[in-house]
Amino acid sequence: MSSDTWLNKINWSDDGLVPVIAQEAESGKILMFAWMNREALKLTAEKGEAVYWSRSRKKLWHKGEESGHTQKIKEIYLDCDEDVLLLLVEQTGGIACHTGRHSCFFQRLEGNNEWKTMAPIIKNPDEIYPK
Repeated sequence: MSSDTWLNKINWSDDGLVPVIAQEAESGKILMFAWMNREALKLTAEKGEAVYWSRSRKKLWHKGEESGHTQKIKEIYLDCDEDVLLLLVEQTGGIACHTGRHSCFFQRLEGNNEWKTMAPIIKNPDEIYPK
């Protein structure tokens, strides 16, 4: 049984969470932002796949549990203030976003007043998440 003391190094927020950035290891592209609690981070390290904490659903969320688009962990980094995590991942299926796009960051501010969609939908979300 391994010790969990490594989790104590993290400066968890008052609600027990830490922000997490998922970056594609191969391309360097930022895929998404999410949250983890202690259990999510421990499971991520143990499984080798990203497990997040859903604030809206108030439950653990194994990335890809419905879509099949899992994130295989290559490396996990903790920032200098010890309050943000960076996951270097291999994105299964090339889709990280629930909108069916490669990255969740697909809207760019044009000028100073308009958001423009910069990335195509790879797969229709209705096909990814059947009702």
